[in-house]
Amino acid sequence: MLLDIAEVRDIVKRHGYRERSLITILQDIQARVGFLPRKALVEVSKSLEIPLTRIHAIATFYKAFSLEPRGRHTIQVCLGTACHVRGGARILDYLENRLHVEAGGTTKDLRFSLDSVNCLGACAIGPMMVVNNKYHGRLTATRIESILKKYR
Repeated sequence: MLLDIAEVRDIVKRHGYRERSLITILQDIQARVGFLPRKALVEVSKSLEIPLTRIHAIATFYKAFSLEPRGRHTIQVCLGTACHVRGGARILDYLENRLHVEAGGTTKDLRFSLDSVNCLGACAIGPMMVVNNKYHGRLTATRIESILKKYR
């Protein structure tokens, strides 16, 4: 999905050209295109008169932001204690091999982004993963395959 500079300017304008709205501006840009393109960050820098290095520091500090294109579907695998003892690391390994991507990455076809997280707050149903905010617990390889089919 492409984002043109006029859209970036509109987002900044909606937030009143306020420096204190920087994180919200970045969130709006990322919500629109799924990541923070460099040309958008340059435009925000110019519009708010903030050094690009400061914007880059904020964009890389928060895990919620991505400077690279993300997949259409986001998979988060829980590696918290309860999920870990029930095989969370094996689930992550399985997905990395199945999707040909490491945790923190995105598949070449931009269909999936795979992340590991410390806890998803559903320890009773571990090992578990969340796909696009939908929880899937008590995972096995067979269950993972049926879940992935829904997103192909």
